[in-house]
Amino acid sequence: MGSESGLRPRQRAQHLGPGRRRPQVLDTALEIAVADGIAAITMAAVAERMNVTRPVVYACFGDRVELIEALIQREESYLISGMFDVLPTRDVNADETVFVEGYRALLDKVAARPAAWRLMYGNPDPAVADSFGRGRALVVERCTTLLRPTLHAWGTEQAERKLPVLVEQWIAAGEGAVRALLDEDNEWTPRELGAFVGAAVFRALRRA
Repeated sequence: MGSESGLRPRQRAQHLGPGRRRPQVLDTALEIAVADGIAAITMAAVAERMNVTRPVVYACFGDRVELIEALIQREESYLISGMFDVLPTRDVNADETVFVEGYRALLDKVAARPAAWRLMYGNPDPAVADSFGRGRALVVERCTTLLRPTLHAWGTEQAERKLPVLVEQWIAAGEGAVRALLDEDNEWTPRELGAFVGAAVFRALRRA
């Protein structure tokens, strides 16, 4: 009786079906990756943490390679879509408020899903470095498109020459803000940190 009772939760987990179980498997793999690194993700480790049998996990993904690839693809898509959400088309002659609200929106995204950002954002693990690089390249392209007309509207001298450098400063400030918010000793709220960084970046770009 005791043995059968102990197996019942695992049987119920199988009955959920792979379609409903996959997001849970990916969420569990994300927890493992953030805590112990990508290398710690195994089918056995995921099954153990979920308190299910290995066949439940294998029903969702054929092997750990497929699981890891699906995890990275999901988190990469999340980060890229999040970055584009906070970099919408805006007024060309942007003021300080635009930058403040942009950084606040970014940091709200980070606070809402910190595990994804810890996994993907600047992670040196080769398994995710390429994904981060692709995402960053898209952000550079987007920021360049947004900042070019703004610099001209501000009357920035040698705007085209300065543009790549200023875009890097803009993005680097955002990366620093993300790392600061994710730091275990962080005492900033997304709103406070966004206001501080946004105002500082606006002043730096405006004086360029």
